[in-house]
Amino acid sequence: MLESLGRAIVIGRYDTHPFPTEADLALTYGVSRSVTREAVKMLTAKGLVSARPRQGTIVRPARDWNLIDPDVLRWLLERKFSVDLLRHFNELRVAIEPEAAALAARYHDPADLVGIDAGLAAMRAADRGDDDVLDADIAFHVAILLASRNPFYAQLRSVVETALRTSILFTNRIEGRSANVDAHAAVADAIRDGNPVAAHAAMRRIIGDVLTLMPPGT
Repeated sequence: MLESLGRAIVIGRYDTHPFPTEADLALTYGVSRSVTREAVKMLTAKGLVSARPRQGTIVRPARDWNLIDPDVLRWLLERKFSVDLLRHFNELRVAIEPEAAALAARYHDPADLVGIDAGLAAMRAADRGDDDVLDADIAFHVAILLASRNPFYAQLRSVVETALRTSILFTNRIEGRSANVDAHAAVADAIRDGNPVAAHAAMRRIIGDVLTLMPPGT
């Protein structure tokens, strides 16, 4: 029910129609009013709707949606392919991932290196056709977020994973190949060497290369 309603809101089904009442939703989905109420609460937490006394539940403007919520981001990416949205996401990555790589160089432990190396090995295997390109690339970037030892960066794991699935497909289609494994290896080497400046620069180059493939915003 949440998936259906969330996607319907994001694609604009309720732009010209009022959001259904709880009674109507319960009837449409064949569920109890308490289940309907819980779904609306979850939509409210995602910033998609607001419920007010005597006004009922209304859909909030897109500017109020919680874009950091993985579900909202996924629905947006599924709604209609948007280079602008991908560019905005990668601009956000510039502010997050290079610094996460620098922190990983400072604070990683041996287990973190195992995770990063596993992601890099999967990327090499994917280059040979022996692993999934998307899963390998995402595993590498997520491993670095976790190696930063910063719980706030770790909380962004789901957002990065969700958006990277679309971003990687877009950039690989343009370049006609998968990610530059050597560029990713440079990040891993800098982290292993405990060199935060080099780790930051190497990750910044990766994201910068992605941004050069995207046209400037309108």
